[in-house]
Amino acid sequence: MAMMVYFFFKIVWIYIFSPEFVRNVKIPPIMPLVPYLPSVFKLDFLPPFYFIYWIIILAVVAIPHEFAHGIYAAYNKVRIKTTGFAFLPYFFPVFLAAFVELDEKELSKKSNFGQLATLSAGTFANVLTAIFFFIVLWVFFSAAYVPSGAVFDTYPYASINVSQIQSINNISINHSASDAGVSGSSQEVIYGNMLDIMDNSDNINEITLKIPKGKNETEMMTFWTSKELFKEPQNRLLFEEEGRVVVFYDSPAVRAGLTGAIYEIDGVKINNRDNLISELNSKSPGQTISISTYSKEQEVEGVEGVEGVEYTEQYNITLGEHPEAEGVPWLGVAFLDRTKGGVMGRIASMSTAFRQPGTYYKPRFGGFSDFIYNLLWWIVLVCFSIALINMLPIGMFDGGRFFFLTVAAITGSKKIARKAFGFVTLLFIFLILLILSTWAWSMFG
Repeated sequence: MAMMVYFFFKIVWIYIFSPEFVRNVKIPPIMPLVPYLPSVFKLDFLPPFYFIYWIIILAVVAIPHEFAHGIYAAYNKVRIKTTGFAFLPYFFPVFLAAFVELDEKELSKKSNFGQLATLSAGTFANVLTAIFFFIVLWVFFSAAYVPSGAVFDTYPYASINVSQIQSINNISINHSASDAGVSGSSQEVIYGNMLDIMDNSDNINEITLKIPKGKNETEMMTFWTSKELFKEPQNRLLFEEEGRVVVFYDSPAVRAGLTGAIYEIDGVKINNRDNLISELNSKSPGQTISISTYSKEQEVEGVEGVEGVEYTEQYNITLGEHPEAEGVPWLGVAFLDRTKGGVMGRIASMSTAFRQPGTYYKPRFGGFSDFIYNLLWWIVLVCFSIALINMLPIGMFDGGRFFFLTVAAITGSKKIARKAFGFVTLLFIFLILLILSTWAWSMFG
């Protein structure tokens, strides 16, 4: 319960004080588990959630949960009124459910410890189920996927002062809104003018900057950006608050438009990030190399379950010299450090411990590997989520009764426990409504 309360208040804090994050994530903080959730909310960072996943996961969650309640009830000598399996709906039996109905009056007569054990049994079973399937996920991933390339996160980047931008794609920038003859905030006008100049395609745009170098001296520097990067909420906010934007350094990778997972350099196989770094370090500045990459086309329209068709591209790129290390070759790709501190960070690190960072994994069995991996991933996520949510100290969940019994045991007064239970239930319901309202305002306000 303590962990769930911590997570809950962490979520409340994020949804109230990080509106930009909420707009990017898009998903409501609380919602029913429904098929095709990522598709509905356009959550590209989540794997697909098919109807068959939904059926399997509901059974995996419900059966251990209910029967754990029954087992602990029997252990504590609480009468079980009814128990069994159910196929829902009755006219189209596809969902295997389970139910255990306990004698609540008899349960309430047992010791506090016996009641707490029975109430938390379902949650405990869901946690064990999640751990079991996480181990299965780890083993399956090791068997069904093979390291086949290096995936970089971005190009080296920096924040620049917008007032120093001289031109975009060789078109001069007018930094005076009044001179442009356009009404409105000068910042808004300048920002809009720069967007209008940029290429609307996926191509990158060349930015020329005039930077003071010394007394009465300036230096012209080149950076690159894309319209998509320029329009990102974080970049827009940085522009509005500080008059700066994040752009890419002028690097060989940016100039070539290098994308995808690098799997070969000059005929040498690249399996992971370390291979890539080692091979690049064996080259020299000014040397032209051949880089082969895997990429994915857009989703195949009208074909469910097919994410895209893999194809390869080849680039001939002349390496530069690293701007901070003389004589060191520079391709100009960057890997982000995704490790985070705190409880959430450690959990996130554990959940991906079986994957090497910066590594592209190719499925051994094609779409079947992805189908099973995504199913296992969703099972683990949903089992943990259900276990945590069920322990919220709210009347409708097992956590509500758990909280009541805990307070009663500590204070020795059921009257105080009822008041505390009522207050905490109303508090959590209020906070749930608050973050739902905050989400709606961030998305549609």
